[in-house]
Amino acid sequence: MTWPQTGPEEERAPVAELFPPQGQWTEEDYFSLPDTNRYVELSEGRLIMPPHPTNRHQVAVFELAVRLREFALQHGLGEVRVAPLPVRLWPGKIREPDLFFIGREHLDRIGEQVCGVPDLVVEVTSPSTLKTDRLEKFTEYARAGVAEYWLVDPEARTVEVYALRQGAYVPHGRWVAGETASSALLAGFEVAVADICP
Repeated sequence: MTWPQTGPEEERAPVAELFPPQGQWTEEDYFSLPDTNRYVELSEGRLIMPPHPTNRHQVAVFELAVRLREFALQHGLGEVRVAPLPVRLWPGKIREPDLFFIGREHLDRIGEQVCGVPDLVVEVTSPSTLKTDRLEKFTEYARAGVAEYWLVDPEARTVEVYALRQGAYVPHGRWVAGETASSALLAGFEVAVADICP
């Protein structure tokens, strides 16, 4: 990145930043971005900026994160993190899951700037991210070896859980308001759909 400057007699100030064109971004470029407090992902050399989350989205993330973290701490299972925190699925593929869990045996995957492949990932969908969450990320997380994938839809008030079996996701369950969702990976972890999608 370069910072064009004015002449010596004028006040020096950045005028523009020169970034790579879409399709040519590298991890080095990605990690050189200024802090924006925005989700920014890297995929196929392209920067992806998901839309700002809604209130319903944030309620679902918070309520599920609190319950999952409490369960993980109580049983000494591992660590829970929430976005924005980059996750490297493989070189050049960086996503920022809404919520993820890394088991005790994989704590070395937690980095200060970027984490390795989680054991469980949660995406809270919205109309604008539904296709990405259900198709692209569904395939990517399976390819990377994420053992369990949760899709939470606060609009429909549903929770879907998929377990990785022989490199592909198979449904563990789908629950609606009034029912209780459960994890295949974390035995005993359950959460009422109405508690995370009020």
